[in-house]
Amino acid sequence: MLNRRQILAALGTTALASLAPSALFAAAAIKPDDTSALLVIDVQNCFLPGGSLAVKEGEQVVPVINKIAKGFANVVMTQDWHTPGHVSFASVHAGKKPFETIDLPYGKQVLWPDHCVQGTDGASLSKDLSIPQAELIIRKGFHKDVDSYSAFLEADGKTTTGLAAYLKSRKIKRLFVAGLATDFCVAWTALDARKAGFEVYVVEDACRGIDNQGSLAKAWADMAKAGVKRIQSSDIAVSA
Repeated sequence: MLNRRQILAALGTTALASLAPSALFAAAAIKPDDTSALLVIDVQNCFLPGGSLAVKEGEQVVPVINKIAKGFANVVMTQDWHTPGHVSFASVHAGKKPFETIDLPYGKQVLWPDHCVQGTDGASLSKDLSIPQAELIIRKGFHKDVDSYSAFLEADGKTTTGLAAYLKSRKIKRLFVAGLATDFCVAWTALDARKAGFEVYVVEDACRGIDNQGSLAKAWADMAKAGVKRIQSSDIAVSA
């Protein structure tokens, strides 16, 4: 017969086993090191309240990103940087509306409101970002006939931004991705980072999505399948 001590020990083991894997994972915070980098994706005025392509609650990612960025010596930021009359703008295609799709030589293209046009205030990074140690800004989408969601490759899947080579030259192996929008530029960046051989984490509460026709759920499913790890900002160890 089990004594009281054995029963309590067994109950404790059962309780531990019942914890969700995420709860167990969160118990050991991740400490960024010199082989880690934070990628801050497209936190630009056009995607914030009042912008032409505002992401719901997009402004809420800024303080979260500022907080976790303190834990990283290596930070890269990106900017959508479109030409006037860019192929991804619905205004360029007669009879088309934002969020409809068209076929382009490289595949399906979602059409957007005009946004992040080179040199405009809408294309500027949020003035509330505070990441003085950021080392590099990657501008993407500046080829008029090709969109570019990913920080690594344009939408044709062939034209590189050079980011992978830059990170590998710096001996970076582990990437943490945050910003806007989860289901487009964040997800495409995370997926391409995995293809390039990096370990990848997407910081969920440091991102917000557009969710166009189920795109958010699909993005998370695609990222999980590719081995992208979904975490919260609280899972990252940041010095006070």
